[in-house]
Amino acid sequence: MKKLKTLFEALGCINVSTYINSGNVIFESKENQKNILKKVEDGLKQEFGFGIPILIKTEKEMKKIADSIPDNWQNDSAQRTDVAYLFPEIDSTKILDELPVKKEFIEVRYIKGAIYWNVKRENVYKSQLAKLISHKLYKSMTVRNVNTARYLAGT
Repeated sequence: MKKLKTLFEALGCINVSTYINSGNVIFESKENQKNILKKVEDGLKQEFGFGIPILIKTEKEMKKIADSIPDNWQNDSAQRTDVAYLFPEIDSTKILDELPVKKEFIEVRYIKGAIYWNVKRENVYKSQLAKLISHKLYKSMTVRNVNTARYLAGT
């Protein structure tokens, strides 16, 4: 994570910080989202020798996604809540119909840029949520637990 922070600083980003070992970087930049995305992709490829798919979300986008999650959706002993940030190629309400989960055991919602779900712990296996990892859509999303999503959004 230290290398990641140093790379972002070298790219001209300021107030750079990382969040645990999740690959999440919080930063400020005067660049627009498209330009900074290109710079970061190129910088990561140069630093590590291979391309790494990345998403860059604005503070406003992160907050909107986190704010859409019901307050009572938590990660605790009774329930599990996650957020899947979507790459542009799958960012559509249609994704809800393509998910390999049993919707009678899990509640899944869409907001531009993400899907998020809540499942009772007793229904995690019944929901077939684990099948998502081997599904074609999984390569075009990055999943974080609700606590991380809320932290990154500053909520």
